[in-house]
Amino acid sequence: MFKNRLLVSHQKVPRPTYSIPLIIFAFLFSLLFSTYACAEEIENKTEMLVAKRLQQRYDSMKSLSFNFYQHTTAGVGGRPKVGEGQARFLKSTRTAFMRWDYLAPEEQVLTSDGEFFSMYFKELRQMIVTPAKNLESDITYSFFTGKGTLKKDFFLYPADANIAAELVESEKRQIIKLVPKKTQSQVQDIHVWVNTNSLITRMQIRDHFGTITVLSLSDIEIDSIADTIESLKDFSFTPPVGTEIIKQ
Repeated sequence: MFKNRLLVSHQKVPRPTYSIPLIIFAFLFSLLFSTYACAEEIENKTEMLVAKRLQQRYDSMKSLSFNFYQHTTAGVGGRPKVGEGQARFLKSTRTAFMRWDYLAPEEQVLTSDGEFFSMYFKELRQMIVTPAKNLESDITYSFFTGKGTLKKDFFLYPADANIAAELVESEKRQIIKLVPKKTQSQVQDIHVWVNTNSLITRMQIRDHFGTITVLSLSDIEIDSIADTIESLKDFSFTPPVGTEIIKQ
């Protein structure tokens, strides 16, 4: 897969802290590449309808791209971290493709060609390559590969009162809350902001340690990427000479 001029290693190394939690990839992939199934049967019909429209909207897409801005706060007294970049997804006739270009505060490139998930970290001069079969037991990766469904892995609830209070009528958005059913999940809950076009414009992910990551999406484009050989080249990444390739 990689040329000999790159340093290849099969050693087990501590995985870097990702600037964008894997659950974000997982959730977006669940929308783009899974068949809709409603969440837990509860009385909150409004949230059920929002979730259904959301899934149907993403089911109909062939491609999706957007700019993102991320803000992460690590518990009480933690220093906020911010970042930004671009992401794009494509439903090819062969498989699902994804690429995230993290432009600030440091360069990271994350790609998936349906067989491997690769993570390049410029500052570390490393690229981690992981086959899907090694992560299939992880709840977030099951979403990432399109094997999970909302009904299987999440309960659906109305937004928490403090988050719902942030909305004003002029925003014309709705918020739904997802809670993982598996207690061993690193994620405590996810809040999703949905606009009138049934598109996600914001996500808030909270883990069990109090870390909160907010991802805001802008310049969202639907079906702007063609399923051609030329387009698929954009979903691959060759790291610079001297990059250590770590296969896990």
